[in-house]
Amino acid sequence: MNKKKKKELLQIDRYIPRDVSWLDFNARVLQEAADPTVPLVERLRFIGIFSNNLDEFFRVRYATIKRMSMFGKKASRELGGFSPDKLLQTISQIANEQQQEAEEIYEALIRELNEKGIVIVDEKNLTTGQKEFIRQFFIDKVSPAVFTLILNPKRPFPQLTDKSIYLAIKAENQLDSSKNFYALIELPTDYVGRFVELPKYGKRFFMYLDDLIRYNLNYIFFIFNNYKFEAYTIKITRDAELDIENDVSKSFIDKVSESLESRKTGDPVRFVYDREIPPDLLSYLMSRMQLDNYDSLASGGRYHNKKDLMKFPAIEEFPSVYEPLPPLNHPDLDLNKSIMDVVARKDVLLFQPYHSFSFVIRMLREAAIDPDVTSIQITLYRLAEKSRVISAIKNAARNGKKVLVVIELQARFDEEANIKWTEELKNEEVEVIFGVTGLKVHCKLVHITRVRNEKVEHFAIVSTGNFNESTARIYTDYVLLTADPRITRDIAKIFEFFKTNYKVFQYQHLIVSPHYQRLKINELIDNEIKNAKAGKEAYIFWKLNSLSDTGIIEKLYQASQAGVKIRLIVRGICSLIPGKPGLSENIEAISIVDRFLEHSRVYVFANGGEPKYYISSADMMTRNIEYRVEVTCPVYDPKIQREIQDHLDILWKDNCKARIHGWEVKNAYRKHPGPKIRAQIELYEYVKRELKKAGGRQL
Repeated sequence: MNKKKKKELLQIDRYIPRDVSWLDFNARVLQEAADPTVPLVERLRFIGIFSNNLDEFFRVRYATIKRMSMFGKKASRELGGFSPDKLLQTISQIANEQQQEAEEIYEALIRELNEKGIVIVDEKNLTTGQKEFIRQFFIDKVSPAVFTLILNPKRPFPQLTDKSIYLAIKAENQLDSSKNFYALIELPTDYVGRFVELPKYGKRFFMYLDDLIRYNLNYIFFIFNNYKFEAYTIKITRDAELDIENDVSKSFIDKVSESLESRKTGDPVRFVYDREIPPDLLSYLMSRMQLDNYDSLASGGRYHNKKDLMKFPAIEEFPSVYEPLPPLNHPDLDLNKSIMDVVARKDVLLFQPYHSFSFVIRMLREAAIDPDVTSIQITLYRLAEKSRVISAIKNAARNGKKVLVVIELQARFDEEANIKWTEELKNEEVEVIFGVTGLKVHCKLVHITRVRNEKVEHFAIVSTGNFNESTARIYTDYVLLTADPRITRDIAKIFEFFKTNYKVFQYQHLIVSPHYQRLKINELIDNEIKNAKAGKEAYIFWKLNSLSDTGIIEKLYQASQAGVKIRLIVRGICSLIPGKPGLSENIEAISIVDRFLEHSRVYVFANGGEPKYYISSADMMTRNIEYRVEVTCPVYDPKIQREIQDHLDILWKDNCKARIHGWEVKNAYRKHPGPKIRAQIELYEYVKRELKKAGGRQL
């Protein structure tokens, strides 16, 4: 979209709309798909990530703004002063343009694969042998899972789910057009996957499940003679907001379960269809689905739900995926020694995925079998599908430990899994609570109590990311293992708050949302402003996922105008406008998108020459500050402070994957003189050097 047109439509002054900025982030993902230095299959997978992101964006943010558009000026205030209707118009246009760009990149990648001997075939260009293979494959593997629905105008239209892909079928009778009909087939991707590999003939051949079914339409509709069948992909996206009813007679878990059922029939927010679909079939579908006057229709290519490309198989014939970076040992953690004994003497900082998440599992397992450990308390938000964290917790309960789990049932799109984990834990007589009414529990904490030689010891794990061994392989996060009583005392209070949340506790060292985060962050920024005016060293260096809270942004503008030097590494949403004369000259902001998802949150303040370092579960978004329980934890160990500063410095020097945040210049790669620095690779080498200096070894 033309930048000038966007400015006129939205009248940008002090803030970039968070949803426009989020789409800018997804454009950076698309840049990775187009980057020839990225391995070919990884580029396909970035198309999948882009598609998955966009789908979630429409399910959540677009749907939210659409609902807010009914509330006029009040909604405009909630959206940073932007009109909901104009915002919907803008983001629809940007999203459609990005979708078109994604299609072009995808087609170029398919051609490049073909040049390397990897061919994606469709139903029209098959050899005799391939035809025999896919017919038999369909009969043996696919047909038992295929359900075909003939669309009858006299019967209700089926409820389409937004996680599924459908083939809309047009059946034309070659002798009597009055007998034409339409049908729907839901692709059974859960059973056979999206991609089928055909026998190898010099080259490797893959086929979309969509096309395999297209080839077998005559087999599916074998009872219909004299018909011609055509199939076109369609996909619906629905509002994913949970409506938790206020019925005191029902348990919270029942309310969430019922709300999940309602989500399946949420209002449509986007309908994507094959641009080649015949007008009569499209008109019929829109009429039956009551989308006649719908404002978010998108014509696309032949294939939708390209998120399935995230699982496209690696190709062994050439370097198609990233070189592996195996997780490293930590210099302070010997594989044959007690982690808790080490942590009792010193703080340990794990830096994932460069360090292994297995150390977190080991600490939980150690606590589960240690006869001196009396209790374990943990918060859970998102977990791996086969969670070893859950296994360790259940083991602790079986060993007689007093176990408390605070699980967030409203972790978006993980609600169903968390209900399942809740039931499993309760079966092991684990005490499970659902956090705080009206707030999401987003902090990531463990509190372990041990009584040894009649002395009570407290241990804690504080993480910037989820206790999830799957995402820990691809998300960068910090995990602090500590027995520092300054921190553990405050963490004990937080778990007490979860149990008795009508009490508001005072915290001496931790910064806790929603009661104190805004106040304390403002105080820290004010201190930098005061020091800048006094001629002292004054700077702010933050790394986070999102920055959209206008109150915090205004405070940063104020600091910039006072002379405070501000560096921001913001992976996703950045509503702040950096480098604007008279507003933010002293603010620089970049985003890094690479093979790992930058997820750690770090907040550094110069503090007049005695820097303060914090790691946090919270981004600077209103929801994190006002509507969630979040923890921002100080880092007191000087060695760990130095490590974090080294990490930030390496990230700031990136001139390969860093892009500049701004409004005039969108996603321009940040360039500076000197050798090429790709921060994530440099960080891996840094962690490896630290291990080698300590005489350690790789896992």
